[in-house]
Amino acid sequence: MKNRKLKNSELDRLNPEEYKASEKTPLIIILDNIRSLNNIGSVFRTADAFLVKKIYLCGITAQPPHKDIQKTALGATESVDWEYAENTLDVVSKLQNEGVFVASIEQAELAVNLNDFSVQKEMTYAVVFGNEVKGVQQKVVSASDAVIEIPQFGTKHSLNIAVSVGVVVWDFFTKLSDLGKTI
Repeated sequence: MKNRKLKNSELDRLNPEEYKASEKTPLIIILDNIRSLNNIGSVFRTADAFLVKKIYLCGITAQPPHKDIQKTALGATESVDWEYAENTLDVVSKLQNEGVFVASIEQAELAVNLNDFSVQKEMTYAVVFGNEVKGVQQKVVSASDAVIEIPQFGTKHSLNIAVSVGVVVWDFFTKLSDLGKTI
């Protein structure tokens, strides 16, 4: 049997208004000083795909509208809720005060491997992703409720930020939704 590629019209996707009205995954993304506009756009697109609640753009992280963000976001900046904040640590503190569990995605002492990290469905989580060169700021790592590391087995020390977001968001999405039970 041959597989036929589906047309976009056959994918049954939400329009932006339906997306905004839909129930969101209890997951927030915090971008800590991301320099690449293409990475930022990719994060928006991934957030849209998995119904992420919100993205915080912090520090030097650029904000929409920008043509290089739009190039990779493909309109996701219109569907995903986002906010700019100058200071990442202020966002972490604000969310923690609201009862959100904040985890930095970083290689650190006592980090928990992503596959070993358990979630509680009644909680909201925020995951912090850091600068392409320097990673998540140490003061943000120190303030986080947990540090999660993506296990890697090759020779490189890290993954691209957009790839890391895809891996982590998919993992949280499957753990927080009923989809994780059916795979």
